[in-house]
Amino acid sequence: MQHYRKIIHIDMDCFYAAVERLDNNNLAGKAIVVGHDSDRGVVSTASYEARRYGVHSAQSIRMAKRLCPNLLIIEPRFERYKEISNKIHNIFQRYTDLIEPISLDEAFLDVTQNKKGIELAADIAKEIKAAIHDELGLTASAGVSYCKLLAKIASDYNKPDGLCIIHPDNAIAFLDKLKVEDLWLVGHKTALELHSLGIFKVRQLRNQSLSTLSRLFGKRGQLFYDYARGIDDSPVEARNDRKSVSCESTFAQDLSLKSNVIIELYHITLELVNRLDKSGFSGHTLTLKVKYADFTQVTRSLTCATPLTSKDTILPLAKKLLQKVEINASHPIRLMGLGVSLGDDKPKNKLLTKSKQEEPQLPFAEY
Repeated sequence: MQHYRKIIHIDMDCFYAAVERLDNNNLAGKAIVVGHDSDRGVVSTASYEARRYGVHSAQSIRMAKRLCPNLLIIEPRFERYKEISNKIHNIFQRYTDLIEPISLDEAFLDVTQNKKGIELAADIAKEIKAAIHDELGLTASAGVSYCKLLAKIASDYNKPDGLCIIHPDNAIAFLDKLKVEDLWLVGHKTALELHSLGIFKVRQLRNQSLSTLSRLFGKRGQLFYDYARGIDDSPVEARNDRKSVSCESTFAQDLSLKSNVIIELYHITLELVNRLDKSGFSGHTLTLKVKYADFTQVTRSLTCATPLTSKDTILPLAKKLLQKVEINASHPIRLMGLGVSLGDDKPKNKLLTKSKQEEPQLPFAEY
């Protein structure tokens, strides 16, 4: 009998908005978003009441107001969100130390061997959800499967307050219900490429040969080939140590003059140095992120032998990276960010959410 890993993905429901409601009962039942109320503000989290109007995260505050005239906009309180996130992770640690945080409101847990000796991962997920609700007054959705790919997809499947289990025996049947956009690494541009080839569903992707996918997508071809077959061997990596420090700024107006961009780069560098000093962190890789007015985004990175801790070490390198970025009137810059990392970070898989679908009947046996 083959033994599979038991992976849980926990995803808090409308986390920032839920914390605001936790602290202010007057917000119950109202359409709210968390974000900066300005012309350049962006929605961080939208409550389900707001989502009914078409409001969603990463949308401009201006658009959100147009869609939902009665929208309440709450200024973010990240220290409070971090405080609650730490309490959630304390609950996770009752069951396992193999916890891979993805953000403040979601994480993977490997419970194949767990501290309480509970046989079924589904039972652990139920206990975690209950503890979060009873002790913190919040709800979470959980996905359970034998790999991170499917656990993440499962946690999105029946929100809010959902629990979905994808058993190994039913993985292919489950994947066959999905669009290619539901897989890791399939962003908008990649989806359009696949659609142009007549590939819209995961089951259609599975019909493509490895050689074809590798020719079309390079190294990603192997991942697409594996994901379509429910194969994802990536481990749950416990991250106990900080691996990066970063900051970014959305400009009041889009910038197209290089001189103005350099001035903003200087200020962002000072903020990054301040954060590095407070955290006591140093790294060897500097990454510049630029988001344009049309929301396309580029990143540029370089690694050096000298630890990056001061303005004198970071600013010259940041300017060097900026030289590799397009700046002109036809492609103005909306946002810019800088980050320092250890230099050994692996690329993160981008996870895309999906709309709620009818939950399939999957067995709980052994999971």
